[in-house]
Amino acid sequence: MTQIHIRQRIYTNKTSILVLVFASLLLNACVVNKKTTYLQENPESEYSTHYVPPVDYKIQSNDNLYVKVNTPDPTLAALFNIIPQTGAMTTNEQSTQLMSYSIDLEGNVDLPYIGKLQVAGKTLNETKEMIVDELKDYVTDASVTIRLVNNYVTVLGEVRAPGTYLIYKDRLNIFQAIALAGDITEFGDRYTIKVVRQTMEGSIVKEFDMTDKNLIDSEYYYVVPNDVIYAQPMKGKFFAMNTFPFALVLTTVSTFILLHSYITNP
Repeated sequence: MTQIHIRQRIYTNKTSILVLVFASLLLNACVVNKKTTYLQENPESEYSTHYVPPVDYKIQSNDNLYVKVNTPDPTLAALFNIIPQTGAMTTNEQSTQLMSYSIDLEGNVDLPYIGKLQVAGKTLNETKEMIVDELKDYVTDASVTIRLVNNYVTVLGEVRAPGTYLIYKDRLNIFQAIALAGDITEFGDRYTIKVVRQTMEGSIVKEFDMTDKNLIDSEYYYVVPNDVIYAQPMKGKFFAMNTFPFALVLTTVSTFILLHSYITNP
């Protein structure tokens, strides 16, 4: 075998090594992408394929309700409100909290003139109808505005902006809640997101997989007031970089230069 043929074989072998190295890097990139992509097809999904409709929130002890009675006669309406309708305070988030009623441990709300009403376990619409019915003994043309003041969701863990956020719509899903916190970081484990939910029987903790497309049909697709969502870190985060992997990029470039030098200089 001539020296030229030997050099050609060495060059071919070294080229194959270079191809394998970069194929490995590309494969690793694909694996990382799979771990961070939402709503993937999952033949082994644990979720039912049957749609579970969202349920209305039911009032619980320690909730705060904003209740405002409206009538054509402001003087009459003022009897049933914390402050008169003609007060200078505008209806913003802060004033809503000041004008709210707390639900006691027995599940009652104590309203002016009406007295205590058992509202725990009832929806806002059911409570509104109950108050309107009670008002008929005093006024026949009243309307009632009712809102849940503690209408928040808390997002913790491996998200870009952990904190407590206002639920600004009737139906806020888990992806919208995570988006409020700036999305899950590259080190967050999207396979095991946890939610702590308050129920009439106490707190429960559930885990779900945000990479699974079938999540949208589950009972935990929509968040409810007072939910706490926790994105735990991936295993091995201790060894990961805390910022964008510039070191990995530099290492890859350095490896390429060394291999290229190795190939071109047999």
